[in-house]
This record gives sequence, C-alpha cells and structure tokens, in this order.
Amino acid sequence: MSVGDGGGVLRIEVTERESPVFGGAEFGAVGPYERLHGTVFGELDPGHPLNTGIVNLDRAARNTRGNVEYRSDFRILKPLDLDRGNGCLVYDVPNRGNQPIMPRLNAAPDGGHPQHAGNGFLMRRGFTLVWSGWQGDVPPGNDRLTAQFPSILGVTGMVREEFIAENTGLLGDTNIQELSEDRFVGALVYPVADPDGATLTVRQREADPRATPAGLAWRLVDDRHVEITRPSGPDFDRGAIYEFIYSARDPIVMGIGFAAIRDLVSFLRHAAADNPLAPGGRPRIRRALGFGISQSGRVLRDLVHLGFNQDLAGRRVFDGILPVVAGSRRTCINWQFAQAGRYSRQHEDHSYGDDQFPFSYQTLTDPISGRTGGILQRARDQGVCPKVLHLDTESDFWQARSSLIATDPSGADIAMPEEVRIYAVTGVPHAPFRPLPRPVMQLPGNPLGYGAFMRALLVALFEWVEHGVAPPNSCFPSRADGTLVPLAEARRTFPRLPGVNFPTVLNELRLRDHSVEPPVESTAYPVFVQSVDADGNAGGGIRHPLLAAPLATHLGWSLRASGFAEGDLFTIQGSMVPFAQSEAERLRVDDPRPSVEARYASRDAWAARLTEAVDRLVADRLLLAEDGNRLTAAARASWDVYQEL
Repeated sequence: MSVGDGGGVLRIEVTERESPVFGGAEFGAVGPYERLHGTVFGELDPGHPLNTGIVNLDRAARNTRGNVEYRSDFRILKPLDLDRGNGCLVYDVPNRGNQPIMPRLNAAPDGGHPQHAGNGFLMRRGFTLVWSGWQGDVPPGNDRLTAQFPSILGVTGMVREEFIAENTGLLGDTNIQELSEDRFVGALVYPVADPDGATLTVRQREADPRATPAGLAWRLVDDRHVEITRPSGPDFDRGAIYEFIYSARDPIVMGIGFAAIRDLVSFLRHAAADNPLAPGGRPRIRRALGFGISQSGRVLRDLVHLGFNQDLAGRRVFDGILPVVAGSRRTCINWQFAQAGRYSRQHEDHSYGDDQFPFSYQTLTDPISGRTGGILQRARDQGVCPKVLHLDTESDFWQARSSLIATDPSGADIAMPEEVRIYAVTGVPHAPFRPLPRPVMQLPGNPLGYGAFMRALLVALFEWVEHGVAPPNSCFPSRADGTLVPLAEARRTFPRLPGVNFPTVLNELRLRDHSVEPPVESTAYPVFVQSVDADGNAGGGIRHPLLAAPLATHLGWSLRASGFAEGDLFTIQGSMVPFAQSEAERLRVDDPRPSVEARYASRDAWAARLTEAVDRLVADRLLLAEDGNRLTAAARASWDVYQEL
C-alpha cells in the first residue's frame, strides 16, 4: 500500500498460514480459526507531529521518501470466517517477545505459542487476536516476536546495568552466566564505546551505599559482556546488587515500538487492500482492545500517555485497554538508551526510569516534580480517549506502588475519570507461583491466580465499548475506608505468626534526576499498602474466594531468605502461611489464627461459604459463571492440598 502523511504500514507479508488451526476444532457459532504469521514493513516521517516525540527518530537514516523504515514480526489468530466473529480485535502486547494471552486467559499448555486453544475462551467468544514485535532488543528464537529498528551509530552515553547473580531460574537471570562461585558474566544491553571511566560497585541491599570492596573486579569479555569477580569477604551474599556503569554506543530507536503498534492496529482496522482482516476489500474489525500483563500493561499505559492512541489519520487506535498488574509504572522505552525489559522493584532494578510522574489516569498537579499530567491527558486532548479497566494484585501495592493509581501526591484519595474503572485482587501475587531451584524465599509460595478475573474484565470491556454496557464499579482499596495504610500501620496490625516476618521495606518512590548515572533521588512520594485483618489477609479490593473462606494467610509479598539479601522483598512473588488444622496444633505452635476445625464445622460448611463468595463475584460480574464453577471445583480440591502443607 502507499503510506500517507506521517508514514504507516507499507505492506504485510504473510509467510505462514495454518488454516484451520487447533486441529480444525469448531468453536460454537464462530467456527474454526486460522493462524497467520509474517512480517510488517513500515516507515515513519520524523517530522509528523504524531511521530516527533519518538526519541532519536529524527537522527535515524531515511529512505528516498525521507522516512525511517522498520520491520517487525506479526501473528494473527482469527475466525476462518470473520463474519462469524465478534468484530473485535484484541492486541496482546508481547512481553519480551512472548505472547501471554493464550496461556493466561485460555490456559493453553505450551507457554505462549498460540498452537493450542486451551479452554477456548477467546475463540468461543469470537475475538481476533493480534501480536507484533515492538521491542527492538528482543533476541530471536523460542517463538519470540522480534522487531528491527534502526540504531543511531556513533552516538554515545552513560548506561547503568544491574546484575544479581543468584540463579533463581526467574527472568532476571537470563542476562547472567555463572562461571563459578566467584565469577559470572553479565550481558550488556548496549555495546561498550569506551571502557575508560567504567565503574563497578556492589551493595548488599538496595538502600545500602555503593561500595568497591577488596576482591571486586571486572573485565570486558567483549563489547557486549562483562566478567565480574565477586568480593573476597563475607559481607556480600548471592542477593548482592552489582552495578556496572559504562559509556555505551549505538542506541536503538526503541520508541518506534509505540508507533509500530499504533500503525499495525490502525491498518488492520481500516485498510481495504492487502489486509488479512479485510477479505474482499471490506474491513471486518469494528473495535480494538489493547491487552497487556505486567511489562505489556505498562506499555499500554505509556502508549496512551505519549499520544499513540491516535493514528496518523486522527482516529482512535484502541477503543479500550486492559492493563493488568502494571501498577503505577510506565516503561523505559522512549529513552535514548532504552532498557525496555527493566522494571522497578524494592530490591531489583529499583531506580530505573519507568516509575516517575504521572501515575494515575486522572490529570493532577504534582507539587513534588512541579509537573501537571495524567495517563489519559493527551488522549483526551486528542479526542481519542479509550475506556480503561485496570487490574492489579496485592503484590503490586508492594512492588509497583499501586496506591499511586488512586491517591494524589499528598496521599489523598482521588476520583477516577468516567472512562476508567480500577480493580485490585486481594490475596494474589503478581507472578504465577513456580518452584524455585534455590531457597530464596522465607515462606512457601502463594498459588492463587487472577486469570479468571482477567477473563471477566475482558468481557466487560468488550461489552462497554461495543454495546455501551457499563462495567462493574471500581473495586480498589482506599484511604477513606481504611484499606490503604502506611507500611508502619500494616506492620503494627499484622498478627504475630510463628516463623513469619513482616516486611520492613516496600518499593518506595522518590523524585529522581535521570540526567546522571546513578540517578539522584530527592523527595519521597507517599506509597501505601493494604490493611490486614486478624488472619493477616489484606483488605479492600476484590477478595479472592479463598480469602472469603480462608484456609491460609495469602500474601502478595515474599521476603528474601538468608543468603539472598535477607529481609528485602523478593521480586514479584507472593507467600502463603496455612492455618493449623486443629486447635491442639494451633496452641502447640502459638498461632493466634483460629484453626481450620474451629472455623468450619465440616468440609461441606467451608465449601458452602466458598460457593457463596464465588456466587457474589459472579453476580457482580467480576467472575464469569463458567469460571465460578471452575474456581469452586479447584478450590474444593485444594482443601486436601492445604491439609498436606
């Protein structure tokens, strides 16, 4: 196709087509699906007003039309007969190249590749699913979707990298290769321009001073890898933070990723020619929803904040967005030396730039930074404001500062804009539970999840944008009802459980100056966590049914164990502390929480309370009936699991 003013999608090349997919399975009235895979070729005019905010775009090489070219992988899952679908495109923002919506909403078994229909939820409802590469530093392989964006050769700048060589098997370990107990190699996001002036420091905990103790050393393996030798003394364990600051070169124009999403979704909605979603030259997509979990949810918030929900023809890109477990953060994408995979936590990557004002969807004036803004402000000014359903978990109050979604910089509650509903699932961690190869956490992991709540909210968002049916009311902790409290108050009221330590830290936030590395911090923002009941379970928000009929204390936080920066928060995991089964056991261990036998006359009595909680959530449209039945069955089975813990 010919691109218009500002650039856009040049063409789409379909290189793979599986039709039908899922072994030809039929999904009710929608029928079978097909899968398309290929490459999007696009270009951008650096001078167009909707592109000028992309950092370094004006410095990139241009083609004969004066535009900057890029390409990215794409994948589409669509009804074989689009007229039998629901007319709604769901763009699942890839998370580091992976495609989370199928395993997380459809319970597909293969970890992300849409080859398995799982429970068929998205297909039965007729959604068309779209993915594309937007992150320009994702390596190919393992079915990841990649993007090729230009680099600005010869440009240099100081870059800071953090390494925690604890070998937990989690995402943060992928940039580290352990050589021995004393040495490891860290992969650098950008090539080293000049090793002179590079520095390496270590600190045991995030708040500790940076140090250069005896034995700490580094050497470049090549311009993309640094070998680090641990200090020789006993003061730094496997949770220690190694910080390498160096002069880097050739930054990627990573902000193109926002425009690439914008232009692909707009093309699939409106283009008549060469559009796989416009058979016979007639586009079939009426609505588009943006869906993203964690990093992907933060991308959605930033995309809207930066003005990319307006396409180059002035139209709305996403009618609605569902950012999940994004908290109050955004991204480190539209930066000169972007590090798109980083995200702030209390111990890990604490002071990267994904977390500064604005935090909330409402436009506010921040007396700390002196700025005025809101996530929706630019979209509102452009007349393309999307509907927003925002879902967080208990973990996100500890690690993603979710309270800043609902409070102003003075700590007072704020009202949400009419386009926004916010929800928090209490008792649930940010990351799905998984066994770890090392004893990094002080307590057992929390097995509760939030997939069922995402499904209900996706349906509600579709009904809102398609039929004008208002979604469920916001269900989020607040200062007014006493469910958002300072850390000290939550600590004071938490029950004294045997063998359980309550955190003394959370992922606090301060105003930062990122013009230097490491950044300089100044004034603190008020950040709150959820209050707790007599069992230690948090209050406010959507109460998971296993908090309404509890068999344990389910926590959104996890403390690091001895040998791994003990006492700091361990990434985005949760914890669980089962109740004693009998009063005799409870008294023996001095547990203040009533035992299971004291709470419930029988398993049937417990199941009745659980069913009542599930039915209430279904009635409030926070659970689908099918998920209510499934969750009840799974929870009933969990009675035996908890008995064994």
